[in-house]
Formats: sequence, structure tokens, C-alpha cells
Amino acid sequence: MKVAVIQFPGSNCDQDAVWALRLVGLQAELVWHTEKSLEGFQAVLLPGGFSYGDYLRAGALAKFSPVMEEVRRLAERGYPVVGICNGFQVLTEAGLLPGALLANTNLHFTCKDVFLRVERTDLPFTNGYQPGQVLKIPIAHGEGRYYADAQTLERLEQNRQVVFRYVPSPSSPAEEGGGFNPNGSLNDIAGIVNERGNVLGMMPHPERAVEDALGSTDGRPFFSSLKRALGVVA
Repeated sequence: MKVAVIQFPGSNCDQDAVWALRLVGLQAELVWHTEKSLEGFQAVLLPGGFSYGDYLRAGALAKFSPVMEEVRRLAERGYPVVGICNGFQVLTEAGLLPGALLANTNLHFTCKDVFLRVERTDLPFTNGYQPGQVLKIPIAHGEGRYYADAQTLERLEQNRQVVFRYVPSPSSPAEEGGGFNPNGSLNDIAGIVNERGNVLGMMPHPERAVEDALGSTDGRPFFSSLKRALGVVA
């Protein structure tokens, strides 16, 4: 059950991802972006960071890295593929997920804890959660505003492709004015999946919420879910 964590020039959450994966018992290995084979891996994770310095647009250059052809091949074969933060941006730029991630409406890099509601628990990444469970997960991004045209949004909602959605804090359920949405994402979308259900992108960082010392363990079931799913596949 090997998981490839792709390193691009500018990745900075790669070691965090490896730690989280190994914490739940998965074998995680760093793979440099020039690698042309992912043979032997059962899943892929594209970590957060600033691939290629976010030149042009976040993720716009990373989609041309040689390893992305292999990522696409595994995705098309049904293997689990995860993109977190910058990884989500890469997946949209590469066309593996619909929509785009635009600049936050406040035009600032935003780093804080947010709250997410789990919309689906039948996926390789969410089978360890309860339907409607609210998670405390940190974000750290300047371009996290999910955008898609009206038809795409409607299709995402109809197909139940929205996996995580920003919600108010359980301690402040009456939060007004959409203040719980940290970046202006349409439909409060924090994470989506492709129609097949094996490619997921999300802006919040579950790998930064796997131990009590980090302030939350709500991200740990994300990785244990993946382990369970790979065990079933194996």
C-alpha cells in the first residue's frame, strides 16, 4: 500500500503529508516531479506549497511536469489521487477536476482554522467520517476561492461531487454574512471529487490536523480512510 507524495519545486507540505500517511500505517514515499513512472504505487498525493513559485497561476506550470502524465494515468485507472491546497490547484489546472481556484476575496493570504462539513462518506477519503460531521481543519492559501460556471456548479451539486463545505463554527452557529467562508468560494465549496469518486481536491490541510499537539485530530480519519480503502482494493 504505497502512496506517492509528489514534490514540485516549491512544495512545502510534502513532509507533512508523508508524516500523516505514515502515522496511520501507510507506506509513503517522496517522488520528484521529473519522475516518469509511478509503477508500484497504489495512490498519489499532490501536497500544498507554491509549485514553481505560483508563476502565471497557482498550479499552472506544475501541470506540465513529467510526473503528471503518470498521475493522469493512475487517475484514469481508478487509483485514489488527492490534491491538497496547491495540489488542488494543480488538479484543476490539469483538467482532472472541474473549476478553478481564484484569489481570495479579501486579497490576502489567509492562515487559520476553519470548519468543514463532510458531505459524503462513501469515498476512499471519507469513509472514516460520519455524514454531516463538522471538522476543524486549518487553511493556508491566497488563491483558494473555488469558482466554476453555473452549469458546472449545478452538475457538481446534482452528482454529489462536493465533498467538503465551509460551515460556521459549532460554537457560533449564527455567524452572519458568510464570515465562515474564508475565501469566497462559490457554494461554500472546500473540496470536490471527480464523477468517478477517486480524484479529490481540497483547500484545507488535513495533514496539519492529525495530532493533539497541532490543535485538532480531525484530519487523521482522512488518511485512515485512505488506508482502509487501499486495504480493500489490495
